[in-house]
Amino acid sequence: MATVLRSRLLDEAGFAHAFSTRNGGVSRSPFDTCNLARSVGDDPEHVAENRRRFAQAAGFAGKTLFGVSQVHGARTLVVVSGDDPALVADEEADAIVATADSDAAVGVRVADCVPVLLADPDRRVVAAVHAGWRGVVRGVVASAIGAMRALGARPDAILAAIGPHIRVGAFEVGPEVAEEIRAAVPEAEHLIVQEDGTKPRVDLMRAVIAQLRVAGLRDTSIDDVGGCTWTEGERFFSFRRDGKRSGRLVGAIHAR
Repeated sequence: MATVLRSRLLDEAGFAHAFSTRNGGVSRSPFDTCNLARSVGDDPEHVAENRRRFAQAAGFAGKTLFGVSQVHGARTLVVVSGDDPALVADEEADAIVATADSDAAVGVRVADCVPVLLADPDRRVVAAVHAGWRGVVRGVVASAIGAMRALGARPDAILAAIGPHIRVGAFEVGPEVAEEIRAAVPEAEHLIVQEDGTKPRVDLMRAVIAQLRVAGLRDTSIDDVGGCTWTEGERFFSFRRDGKRSGRLVGAIHAR
């Protein structure tokens, strides 16, 4: 079975969900072993088996896992009952929302960016969000929560789980990128770290948490499951570390 990480908050609320690691699959190097992306050059049969193992570990085996064509933007797509997963997969978006009526699992692929799973336990509305620095700047977190609100979710009831991503100690950016992020997230303290003679480093988790707070979530409703994709090569894929031949991780959640 695939090795996964889970959120205590989402577990307690009864949501089937998981953040994948690179362990417990069947793919060969450089995708060893649990690559979940079909688009990186891995054997399609291996990916299919990895996705089956991941769904089993996440608790939604037999359900359809919907994803989108991620473009580092802020568009949110809502899945409804009867949607074709192949057609949804071609849609450009960076957040995907579902309700219990759809009986769908929704997920995002990452290999350094921040995967965020959102859930309203009362309305049973869920979302998976792909929040890289560009998505943070463009407002993908607010977009996803806005789509959830349109389906009846209440921000003060929403739970958020933040999955493995590149942490501040490893995420160096240029000064222009640091300023874009600072302008987009003025509420976050200690968001940018810079020592004399070094490039700025950005704390993407602080940025995401700040945007969740602005959207109305409570601090006690936000859970960080841990993990740094860059430094923990034995557990996670990292595009920055491994390049285009890196595998992909998935964060996914089911609405029921």
